Amino acid sequence: MTETTSETSPSALRHTPLDALHRRRGARMVPFAGYAMPVQYPAGILTEHLHTREKAGLFDVSHMGQIVLRAPSGKAEDAALALETLVPADIVSLAPGRQRYALFTDAAGGILDDLMVSNQGDHLFLVVNAACKAADEAHLRAALGNRCTVEPLPDRALIALQGPKAEAALAALAPAVAAMKFMDSQPVTILGEACLVSRSGYTGEDGYEISVPAAKAEALCEALLQNPDVAPIGLGARDSLRLEAGLCLYGSDLDTHTTPIEAGLAWSIQTSRRTGGPRAGGFPGADVILRQLAEGTARRRVGLLPEGRAPVRAHTMLYAPAEGGAPVGAVTSGGFGPSLGAPVAMGYVTAECAAAGTLLSADVRGKRLPVRVAPMPFVPNRYKRS
Repeated sequence: MTETTSETSPSALRHTPLDALHRRRGARMVPFAGYAMPVQYPAGILTEHLHTREKAGLFDVSHMGQIVLRAPSGKAEDAALALETLVPADIVSLAPGRQRYALFTDAAGGILDDLMVSNQGDHLFLVVNAACKAADEAHLRAALGNRCTVEPLPDRALIALQGPKAEAALAALAPAVAAMKFMDSQPVTILGEACLVSRSGYTGEDGYEISVPAAKAEALCEALLQNPDVAPIGLGARDSLRLEAGLCLYGSDLDTHTTPIEAGLAWSIQTSRRTGGPRAGGFPGADVILRQLAEGTARRRVGLLPEGRAPVRAHTMLYAPAEGGAPVGAVTSGGFGPSLGAPVAMGYVTAECAAAGTLLSADVRGKRLPVRVAPMPFVPNRYKRS
């Protein structure tokens, strides 16, 4: 799942239900999407990143939006039919207890936000990005208000437990989660509280996201943190983990000027919504997006490996020749990849320059540095699919 940053004065910042826990554990707090959020703990970003890859990291993602979409019939299928008028994904075929990645698109085929949608039997449960959640709720109400009720859940927290030790840590409190597979989403009682647990996350690792009543979130986190394999992780490591995993950040790698096809997200548009499918089109920008599926695009999102130690940051311009020439693209996310011990980045380049292995140059403070197009993810995903 993705999100954007924003600049907000400290006095105007909102606080998640875990704010006291973060401060008690020495987190450095920063403004993020209108909230005070932990960017790192005393161990530091590098240690937190590697701990998540090796053991299990606990993330506060309570700033994200949680929304229930419910049809008057009480059938998730009817809510799904309504939601399909706003997203290119196949929601109707989503089985109860399963979750799917989706995109809100606009009339030009641009991306308004990316989100997760799960079928909970009598309703759909949506998780949307923090910086977009007010706009997303308004979008849903304006488009679907005559077909569904739109119920935000401000009284719930959301936490993520990610890493190879995540299953054992959470199963110690709720044994049922061990049987879940990647993108399962189901009600689970944890410490006597009704939670909604999905086996998913934003790191490329196996793990879970847990929707829990806000008043009980701190107790759940403290119980998980009693396990020596579990450590609190801030936004800094969350960003480096998702970048190594090749996952997009809304507002950086995705926006209204980018289509799903340009972004390399054609996999999120199932056959039923494509040309010739039983419910082809019918979503905003369908003419643009379906045409690009058939004909290709002039630019594409690619992975980038700088050939050196210097990170190549967002907004860095990319060129085909080592000197001179017009830009062929730009970096949208970049930084140091602790798992690789080297810098990593992603960005958009012309289709002619998008093949893996293509050598480009990045303009870093007036100096051209070599950068090679590379497949993503940079670190193999370790989701539990079977």
